[in-house]
Amino acid sequence: MKNTGLALGGGAVLGAAHVGTVRAIEELNIRIHYIAGTSIGAFVAAFYAFGKSWKELEKIASVINWLDITGISLSRYGLLSNEKLGDMIIEQIGDKNIEDSEIPLAMVATDITTGEKVILKKGSVAQAVRASTCIPGIFMPVEIDGQMLVDGGVVENVPVNTVKEMGAEYIIGVDLNAKYSYEKPDNILDVILNSFNFLMLQSDKLQTDNADLLIKPDLSSFNRSDTDQVDELMKKGYEDSINVLKKIT
Repeated sequence: MKNTGLALGGGAVLGAAHVGTVRAIEELNIRIHYIAGTSIGAFVAAFYAFGKSWKELEKIASVINWLDITGISLSRYGLLSNEKLGDMIIEQIGDKNIEDSEIPLAMVATDITTGEKVILKKGSVAQAVRASTCIPGIFMPVEIDGQMLVDGGVVENVPVNTVKEMGAEYIIGVDLNAKYSYEKPDNILDVILNSFNFLMLQSDKLQTDNADLLIKPDLSSFNRSDTDQVDELMKKGYEDSINVLKKIT
């Protein structure tokens, strides 16, 4: 089979479904040669690229709580800091650099000064994950090499083109938003996340057209900010992924 790339998209808590996709990939013995992630997709991609199995990912995802990965920010640029998220990465895989990964890895962020896409392929894994998952207005931007970076979903929510540029000849994309159903927001976080995702919907469709195989788990019954649903999201991600992935094995 051709060199295969995996592009994991953003979607806040819905990203737990990516763990189910990884499980399906492992069970079907599909070899991933390149991996790219945006936002929560970068979080999962980093662990997988550094050798974490789906079972290890499942354990990590099951114990994550919103309060565990955030902290109050005293910055004028964001309400919260996601520094604890970086600490979790270091705790699980060590204080590693992206270029040390077992599978070539890239993470997408956005330069909030210029609006340009920034592909992070070297330097601190923890810092890169923090930058890619930095939802504007909620988290304080992360500064890397003089650039003020926020969530990569602003520019490329499903990093299909990024993994193609890495050298992938066959691309599996995972779009968490394709079949998502929006409801009346319950809180300020839902308001911000809904607004953010409405802006991305149109570009998502254009970006994912370049995927050779697109997984679109039906997550319409889930809330993108409720961490109590993580176990169900992983199960749903697995069920919807394995049916699609069987087509290429």
